[in-house]
Amino acid sequence: MSSTEFLQARDFLLEHRTDYDTAVAGFRWPEVGEEFNWVADYFDPMAAGNSARALHLVEESGDAAILTYAELADRSRQVANFLVEHGAKRGDRMLVMLGNETALWETMLAAIRIGVVVIPATTLLAGADLADRFERGGARFVVTNQAAAGAVDALDQRLLDGVAKIAVGAAADGDWTDFADSHDHPSGFQPIGFSKASDPLLEYFTSGTTSKPKLVRHTHVSYPVGHLSTMYWLGLQPGDVHWTISSPGWAKHAWSCFFAPFNAEACVFIYNYTRFDAPTVLQVLIDNEVKTLCAPPTVWRFLIQEDLSTYKVALRELISAGEPLNPEVIAQVEAGWGIQIRDGYGQTETTAQIGNTPGSKLVPGSMGRPLPGYPIALLNPDGIDDDEGEISIRLADRPVGLMEAYADDADKTAEVMVDGHYHTGDVAARDDDGYITYVGRADDVFKASGYRISPFELESVLIEHPAVAEAAVVPSPDELRGFVPKAYVIVAPGHAESAETAAAILAYVREKVPGYKLIRRLEFADLPKTISGKIRRVDLRGQENDRDGQGPRTEVEFIEADLRKS
Repeated sequence: MSSTEFLQARDFLLEHRTDYDTAVAGFRWPEVGEEFNWVADYFDPMAAGNSARALHLVEESGDAAILTYAELADRSRQVANFLVEHGAKRGDRMLVMLGNETALWETMLAAIRIGVVVIPATTLLAGADLADRFERGGARFVVTNQAAAGAVDALDQRLLDGVAKIAVGAAADGDWTDFADSHDHPSGFQPIGFSKASDPLLEYFTSGTTSKPKLVRHTHVSYPVGHLSTMYWLGLQPGDVHWTISSPGWAKHAWSCFFAPFNAEACVFIYNYTRFDAPTVLQVLIDNEVKTLCAPPTVWRFLIQEDLSTYKVALRELISAGEPLNPEVIAQVEAGWGIQIRDGYGQTETTAQIGNTPGSKLVPGSMGRPLPGYPIALLNPDGIDDDEGEISIRLADRPVGLMEAYADDADKTAEVMVDGHYHTGDVAARDDDGYITYVGRADDVFKASGYRISPFELESVLIEHPAVAEAAVVPSPDELRGFVPKAYVIVAPGHAESAETAAAILAYVREKVPGYKLIRRLEFADLPKTISGKIRRVDLRGQENDRDGQGPRTEVEFIEADLRKS
C-alpha cells in the first residue's frame, strides 16, 4: 500500500471531522498491498525534517522529555540497529514492559521497523501472569525497566533460556544489556527483507475477566491503519497536544498514545504522577496547552470536585471510555468548560468501533454510532440484526481494524468468527437515530422473575450515589424469583459499611429504576479484579452460586426487604 493512499484516507477523515454522515458514507479503508510497514512507509516520510513535537513527557519533578518527529524517527532507527545487533529479526516475539518513558515509543517504532512482533505488558506483571507471557507468547526478547526487571529474574530460569534481556533506565547487571547502549548506534537503518501486510505485529493478552487471557494477534495493517477510526473518534487534528490518561501494556495505550495521534501528526503528551491530584492535573492541562483529553470516568469524577470554570484550559475535545460515566459528570464539565465529554466503544480485538464523534449530538448514556469503516449489527438470539442484540461486525465488509485471530487458538477464533460476523460478546440497544447504548457482557446479563437484567445499567445507577466508590451487580439465587440482582459495593471514603448506608443506597436505586430491576441484596466487599483493573464478575457469580440460605450471610450483607421493614 502506498503512503499516498493512506494519507488520502486519513485526510478525508480529517476534512470531515465534524460531518459524521459524509465521513461514514465516503470513507473507504485504503487498499492494502502485499507489503506494508507503517514506520517505513508512513512514519519515516512524515517525520523527515519534521520539527513538530511528537512526544512530550512531563514528570512530577518538572523534568520534561521532548522529541520532535524527526528526532523520534532517528532514535527509533538507532534502537532498531541496537536490537538487530543483539539478534532481533523479523518474526521474533518481544515482551515490552515499560512505563510512560521515551524508551517505550522508541522501542515500539524500532520493533515495527524491523518486523519484530511486540507483546505489550504492564510493569505490574509478575509470577504466573508474567510466566504465561513467555510460555504462550514465545517471547525471545524482553525490554523492561528497573521496576519490573526483578519480576523477570524471579521467574523459573528455564523460561528465560535464550531470551535476550534489555534493561532501561538503570545500570544493567548480570545478563541484562543496557538500553542506553542504543545511543551509540547509527541513525540510518537498512531493513532486511520487507514486512508483509499480513505479518503479525502485535499480540495482546486480554484482561481475562471471564476466562484465561486470550492472545489477540494484530497485523502490520490492522492496528496501524485500523486506528484511523480511533483518530476520527478522538477528533484529533495535526499539531494537537493530545493526552490520554492510560497505562502502557494495554490496548487503549496503543490506541490513543501511539497510533491514533501519530496518524494525525499530533503530539503525544503524558504527565507521569504517583498520586492523582486534580488541581495539579488541571494546571498541567493549562501549562501545556493540551487540546484533546481522553480519561477514564474515575478521573472525570475527581476533576469535577474542583471549580472547572476557574481553570482556563485550551481543550477542544473531551473523551471518556472504559466504564459508565454519570450524566451529572458530563453536565458539570459542560457547565465549567462548555465542552461535552464524548464516549466510545471498542475492544483489544479491534480499533474504535462505535463513538460519539465531534459535532454530533449526544444521546445521554449512548456510546454513539458506528464509526467510519465499521459495519455494526446487533444480532438477536436468532442471528437477526435487531434493535437489541450482541454487538457484531459483518465480515462481508470486514474492517481493517479487526484482529487477524487469537494466536495459536483456532477454536477460540472460530467461536467469535461465525455466521458471517465477528461477535464481540457485548450486548447493546439501538434507538431510531442509530445511537447505540451498552447493555452489558452477554455472559453477565441475567433474568430475574422472567425479566432481563443488565448489570451495567444497575451499576451505572449505583455509582451515582456518593457512598459508592465501585460496584458490581450479579445474579443471586432466590427461591421465589430464581435469581435476584445483588450488588457488591466498595464504599467511598467517609462512609461506613452499615445498615444505614445500605438502606440509603438501595432507597436511591428504588427512585431510579422500575420495581422489577430493584437490587434485592447488597454486600460491602472488595471486588476481584484482573491485573488491568477490570472486575471479574465470574468470580462473584460463582461465589453466589456456592452460598446457601436466603437471609443475610455475612455481617455486611443486607436484604432490601428487611431494610424497608426496619
